[in-house]
Amino acid sequence: MGQAEWATVPISTRDVDGPVFFTEHEWNTIEAASARIIPTDHHPGAREARVVRFIDRMLAGTQFIFPAADGNGFLRMEGRDEAAWQERIKQRREFYREGVVELDRLAKERADVEFLELTEEDQDAVLETLSGAAKPHAFSLEHSEVGLGGAPAGNQPVNEDFLEFFPLLVLNTRQGFYGDPVYGGNENRVGWGVIGFDGPPSLASTMDGSYTTRKYMVEGAEWPYDQHPEVLRYRRP
Repeated sequence: MGQAEWATVPISTRDVDGPVFFTEHEWNTIEAASARIIPTDHHPGAREARVVRFIDRMLAGTQFIFPAADGNGFLRMEGRDEAAWQERIKQRREFYREGVVELDRLAKERADVEFLELTEEDQDAVLETLSGAAKPHAFSLEHSEVGLGGAPAGNQPVNEDFLEFFPLLVLNTRQGFYGDPVYGGNENRVGWGVIGFDGPPSLASTMDGSYTTRKYMVEGAEWPYDQHPEVLRYRRP
C-alpha cells in the first residue's frame, strides 16, 4: 500500500503540551542542551522554538512522520513501511536515552550535580567534552567576508542513521529550529524569523502552488541550480 492510500489521522504535534516519548527529566535535559546549541540572545533560540518538542515527537513512533498534504493531521504508516521506521528509530531512541545519562554523568564529574543544575558555562563545557571539540567562536560578518557564507541550502547530505548522540542532537536541534512548524518545532516561526524567511502560511500552500520561494532564488538560474555562477560565488574557496 502506497502513501496515497494511507489514512489521515487528525492529530497534531501540539495536542499534548509535554513529552510523548521522553520522561520529564529527559525532556528538560534535552531542552537545556539544545538551548546551548542554539542559545537565546537578541534572537529567540532553541528553547523558544520548542525544539525539544520536535525531537520528542520524532522519537515518539510513526504517528508524526508524514503530515497530510492539507496540513490537517498525519498519515498513518502501514505494513512494512511502519515496521521499517520503527526499526530505524529504535537506535535513535537508545542514543537519546543513553545521551541524557552521559550528560548527567559528565555534569556530576564536573560539579556533582545533574546537567540541568549546571550554569550555562558549565553546560557548554560538558557539551565540549561530549563532542570532543572546542565550542565554536562567535561569528562576525566583516565586509571582506560577504559572499563566503556557503552556498544556498539544498538537500542536506546527512544520514541521521549513522550519527551518534551529540552530532544527532545538533542536527535535530537545527531541524527543529528551522523546519516546518507542523513537525512540532519552530514555534511561532521564530526560526524562520531569525533568518528573514517568511515561510509558507500552511503546509497546504506548499502543495497547491499558492506559495513559492521564487523570490529567494537567483534570477536566471536553471537546473542544476547549485552549478549556476551566481550560486557558486557563495562557496568557500
